[in-house]
Amino acid sequence: MKFLRVVLLTGSLFFILSCSHRNQNNLSGDLVRNPVSLHNSDSTQSPVIKFETIEHDFGRVFAGEKVSYSFKFYNKGKSDLLITNVSASCGCTVPEWPRTPIALGQEGYITVTFNTAGRNGFQQKQITVLTNAVPNTAILMIKAMVYEPGRETE
Repeated sequence: MKFLRVVLLTGSLFFILSCSHRNQNNLSGDLVRNPVSLHNSDSTQSPVIKFETIEHDFGRVFAGEKVSYSFKFYNKGKSDLLITNVSASCGCTVPEWPRTPIALGQEGYITVTFNTAGRNGFQQKQITVLTNAVPNTAILMIKAMVYEPGRETE
């Protein structure tokens, strides 16, 4: 009888815990909002982001310097361009971007600041740009050769 009570109590507890578990995989609306869907593949009315360059080489810099570069882009599409997020592959790289819509034909800048403190040698960082354009992801790159002051010879 005691065994039966333990089994019933354990089963009840398992049932209660499994019913109270909620799915926490909520997606941000910004990630799923895109003018082109599987049902409507007409991208002719979508914004298009076009960068002047997708890569920048800072060249030789000293460790501890903060260097910045602004990637210039244009909206070459047919509707407003929204940049929903910009992220860098490393915490040493901080992006800034416009939070307001970029109208057709207008330009904007994504400024990336690279903090070389604690870095040495060749560095390459990737910046991922998420937009409502088609395609919705763009990749930017920055490079630098970081030297310690006084040890800049090759």
